[in-house]
Amino acid sequence: MSTSSDAVKAQALELLASAERLPRLVVFDLDYTLWPFWCECMSKRDNPRLYPQVTGILSALQEKGVAMAVASRTPTPDIATAFLSKLNLATLFFPKEIYPSWSHKTEHFQKIHQKSSTPFKDMLFFDDEQRNIKAVSQMGVTSILVDEGVNLEALRQGLKDYTKK
Repeated sequence: MSTSSDAVKAQALELLASAERLPRLVVFDLDYTLWPFWCECMSKRDNPRLYPQVTGILSALQEKGVAMAVASRTPTPDIATAFLSKLNLATLFFPKEIYPSWSHKTEHFQKIHQKSSTPFKDMLFFDDEQRNIKAVSQMGVTSILVDEGVNLEALRQGLKDYTKK
């Protein structure tokens, strides 16, 4: 499977075009979901990188007019926010709910719901932690566990599960 951003974007656009319906809001965790590291192990001076297929997928969602948000739990929200800016992604996401590690993802989603006015049933969420997937799913959000970051297969599964609801 190609990982060039343009090729991934084209494949993601095909997946989005073939979906019966699209989520109003796609929410992403950050660490080990969009990028392959924990922010607390990095410094603001570092140059972050995304998983290979993330840029193409984000670009396709943006082109299709699907809103995107961030729900991240990290002890270093300042580094996460700085990395979103360094990667030119900060303006793609609203809201950006990035809190220290003692918060629960359900708290992130309550705030995302309040700020975006998007019902939970109209959201699709990607995260690398099973406990977050379980908790957020119980709120009515279609939630997909990613193994090695967001990729086309995760997007395909997410759209399929979302359509089934």
